[in-house]
Amino acid sequence: MSGTPDADTYALKATAAAEIAAPDLPYRPPMPKAYRPRIALVGAGGIAGAHLDAYRRAGWEVVAICNRTLAKAEERAREFFPDAMITDDLSPILSDRSVDVLDITPHPAERVPLIEAALRAGKHVLSQKPFVLDLDTGARLADLADAHGVRLAVNQNGRWAPHMALMRAAVQGGLIGELRSFHAAVHWDHSWILGTPFERIDDIILYDFGIHWFDFLASIAGETVESVHAMARHASGQKPRAPLLAAAMVKLSGGQASLVFDGATSFGSRDTTYISGAQGTLTSEGPDLGQQSVTLTTADGVARPTLEGTWFNDGFRGAMGELLCSIEENREPSHSARGNLSSLALAFAAIASAREGREVAVGEVRALA
Repeated sequence: MSGTPDADTYALKATAAAEIAAPDLPYRPPMPKAYRPRIALVGAGGIAGAHLDAYRRAGWEVVAICNRTLAKAEERAREFFPDAMITDDLSPILSDRSVDVLDITPHPAERVPLIEAALRAGKHVLSQKPFVLDLDTGARLADLADAHGVRLAVNQNGRWAPHMALMRAAVQGGLIGELRSFHAAVHWDHSWILGTPFERIDDIILYDFGIHWFDFLASIAGETVESVHAMARHASGQKPRAPLLAAAMVKLSGGQASLVFDGATSFGSRDTTYISGAQGTLTSEGPDLGQQSVTLTTADGVARPTLEGTWFNDGFRGAMGELLCSIEENREPSHSARGNLSSLALAFAAIASAREGREVAVGEVRALA
């Protein structure tokens, strides 16, 4: 019949594209030019080893490790920084004028008074993620940092996972034009939380894990983020108490986004990201978060950048490195506490939506109940 659409019209056949050279994008962890501060780690729990390993590899000096269980601090020091002072009391670190930066890692509720004390002592702070449990507290801490002339950043280490960092640099560099869609799907096994304190976090997937992807989306979508409709479910047969399955649909002005988290995937893990703009598309895929391949497609053709590094531990080196660069250059860090409030607002809206079964405007929910 005349006018019947063919296979190309129905998108059943892709158009071949020429291979082109990959652009040189600034995605690698930043390093300060000359600034070499004395760093103190506060909280020597599970993730602290990744922090310390990253700092050691970067050549930065960790001069003190503070932990309420002294034996844990001693263990970390022996492994990474044998000459570091070991203490279960934060006071001597705060009073030591030679200590410039504090990396504060405890859980959010315990972290706030530690951050506040460090800022009042004139220390720059890298806070573990998720930053705070309510936006007003986060804004107050950002104001406090400004009042004392110090920098406060959030350890959104996923920003410097090579594939995320390269895609963000491509979007921010205008290589794909105005953002139209963002779709991320992560399929992995998160049952390791069984029997740990993380199992007690009701929204472990959307909050503690998903914050990396909410932050990724917020960092490239900016003020176009409007609202979210989310869900969370228990997988059949899962053993951890908290739901391991979650998904969120996000409304953007002039676009859309989706995030799918399958945290009960026992076999065949997979991580994919698709970002589309008016002038091009970015894709990233691989068997896990540490092994990813990125493709950039524009009218000029297809580019396949060769990624260097891995999320662990380049992500942690990037988070601290960007803070150090911001101090050296006297500017706000790109992962500033104030900027991170947009990422948290998106996460809070998703959690409220999953609990209440309704679409929630981003910014409507100020705190986790």
